[in-house]
Amino acid sequence: MIGCFVTGTDTGVGKTLASCALLHALAGHHPRVVGMKAVAAGADPDGQGGWVNEDTVALRAASTLAVPSALDNPVLLPDPMSPHIAARRAGVEVTLAPILDAYRQLAAQADAVVVEGAGGWRVPLSETLCIADLAVALQLPVVLVVGLKLGCLNHAVLTAEAIRAAGLPLAGWVASRVEPQMLVPEENMDWLRQQMARLGAPLLADIPWQATPDPRLTSFSLPKEWQ
Repeated sequence: MIGCFVTGTDTGVGKTLASCALLHALAGHHPRVVGMKAVAAGADPDGQGGWVNEDTVALRAASTLAVPSALDNPVLLPDPMSPHIAARRAGVEVTLAPILDAYRQLAAQADAVVVEGAGGWRVPLSETLCIADLAVALQLPVVLVVGLKLGCLNHAVLTAEAIRAAGLPLAGWVASRVEPQMLVPEENMDWLRQQMARLGAPLLADIPWQATPDPRLTSFSLPKEWQ
């Protein structure tokens, strides 16, 4: 079973779009692929008397395996804010055990599971946990989504080094062109390629800016062991 954890340099850098593109690429090699939004903050009515997160909806659309919501989104918090604050406002505490249990159940059913994080690498989930702790507990290789904008060079290298320092393999990185008016994007890309290569992380995808995001438009270079 193939598993990976998708994180980003920030909130709003295209993690969900990259995760969905990765699911489509994996589906070209494996019949049963599923996305998992481990912790989602922000919910809308699902039209059936319940609530759903928009990232989870996108991941489900890109998956080939349908599973109960308790498995692909074990923690759903109503308010669109940092998870530790959203959890406090909801009167709950995010803990690792139910997330790990949900992942194990997904892994037992699927050929590939793509777990999408929330925000960046150090986003807090509770007073004692952050996204990095969840990734370490899952022990999955990490895909880093870099939102191409001013400041991304610093954010990308700091995050990549933190992933490596946590003892997790950095499977690769994704360039996400979230700012169409960014100055000298190719010069930034050249520097990122060099630095990520130094850290042993290949470029897996270069996602263009899209007015209407469509993960099927992205070409993903899967690591050989995921094919």
